[in-house]
Amino acid sequence: MANKLEYKDLLDAGVHFGHLTRKWDPRMAPYIFMEKNGIHIIDLNKTLECLEKASFALKNIVRSGRKVLFVATKKQAQDIVAEEAKRLNMPFVTERWLGGMMTNFATIRKSLKKMSSIDKLMKDEAYLNLAKRERLMISREKEKLERVLGGIADLNRLPAALFVIDVKREHIAVKEAQKLNIPVFAMVDTNSDPNGVDFVIPANDDAFKSISLITSHIGKVIEEGLAERKKDKDEASQQKEEEAKKAVDTAEEAK
Repeated sequence: MANKLEYKDLLDAGVHFGHLTRKWDPRMAPYIFMEKNGIHIIDLNKTLECLEKASFALKNIVRSGRKVLFVATKKQAQDIVAEEAKRLNMPFVTERWLGGMMTNFATIRKSLKKMSSIDKLMKDEAYLNLAKRERLMISREKEKLERVLGGIADLNRLPAALFVIDVKREHIAVKEAQKLNIPVFAMVDTNSDPNGVDFVIPANDDAFKSISLITSHIGKVIEEGLAERKKDKDEASQQKEEEAKKAVDTAEEAK
């Protein structure tokens, strides 16, 4: 398992700071340790416990060869999440969640194909022969599509799980995942509803350090799952080779 996060790591990153008590969601009560100066303090022992469960489940999903979609459209999380998802070659949405991105995936795939065909067109010589205005319109359309769909360009089927930062903000994504029985792993703050999230990670989802620490840990877990999948495939391939060799030897002996 990826290096386990310690209580002190979470404390240093401010993972324990919740929202003002008047902004809380009572459904988060089981994850709250206390109130201090009008702010709810998250129980970090619960965070560590939840993180361990989430890590185990996520690792198994990745090991089976399926994709995890990272979702974070809030400003302080966009770069962290996009960077980690790109590093792991996982799909991500950091600009805007389009309604129906998963529940109406067939339409989204059409847009992805359109983006791909525009890309091919722009590399073609015929593109240079177009009028300047036409070229400008095409490049603008490509930019628009890439901004919203660039992170899922290689996604040819629905993801096996979602990793979400701020379920309150990304409630549409969470609802779509629920409809499709896609498990949701999420950082959930004290002002959010944890219902509908399969693997709640109670944590401060506003602070840069907190988002960075949790996302980085999830990234390491996914990386481990990918490494184990590669190992499994190599072992299976080696076994096949040995079996084929045995079969050849047996056939030669039979002659």
